[in-house]
Amino acid sequence: MNEHAASSGSSLRVEGELEDHLSRWLWLVKWVLVIPHAIALVFLWIAFVVLTVVAFFAILFTGRYPRAIFDFNVGVLRWTWRVGFYSYSALGTDRYPPFTLADVPDYPARLEVEYPQALSRGLVLVKWWLLALPHYLIVAVFVGGAWGGLNAANNHAGWSSGGGLIGLLVCIAGIVLLFTGRYPRSIYDFIMGMNRWAFRVAAYATLMTDAYPPFRLDMGGQEPAPDTAGTDAITPTPAAGVS
Repeated sequence: MNEHAASSGSSLRVEGELEDHLSRWLWLVKWVLVIPHAIALVFLWIAFVVLTVVAFFAILFTGRYPRAIFDFNVGVLRWTWRVGFYSYSALGTDRYPPFTLADVPDYPARLEVEYPQALSRGLVLVKWWLLALPHYLIVAVFVGGAWGGLNAANNHAGWSSGGGLIGLLVCIAGIVLLFTGRYPRSIYDFIMGMNRWAFRVAAYATLMTDAYPPFRLDMGGQEPAPDTAGTDAITPTPAAGVS
């Protein structure tokens, strides 16, 4: 597991490298270009939901997430993130995403989740609906109101459609790119923080980890380093001596 992800208080690592030279106009037609991916993801997410139900019962009775199911589901998240990064969750690259569940080390968008050796049998009953509820409300703002919140609750690929605050900022970035040829870095960093938050909640809600997602906006293309994690916190840091 990447030490940066561990330092951020999450078992998931979401990263994206902003391309230096983006086309001014290509983002206007990416919705057409990603149609083959959208079709593939519909079927992948159907399988994801079914396999997550299977994993639920496996965890409930054994305390373990079946490794083959885990690897497949991580692959679906990874594929979703690459498509979102290319299209309207970030517009961070013009490099067309590959059709694969596997990690592609040289692709500018990457996602990894640490495999849990053991999971709580009790938490599996409540974390995906009760414990994650505060995060669903926040993610709904990021990805698009009630629709985004519903998709977050079910870990649907819908947040890659570009709604909510993410969609608004991506649209602004696209307009700036169209007229200036430059992607505002501050907007990109904020978009990455929201995407990272949403995927952390997805991994928790779909039982991949017992580590509760931090209420923290870790902005930027890379996961925070050990000495910087928490500098973009949404909630105040507890005072010294308070556990």
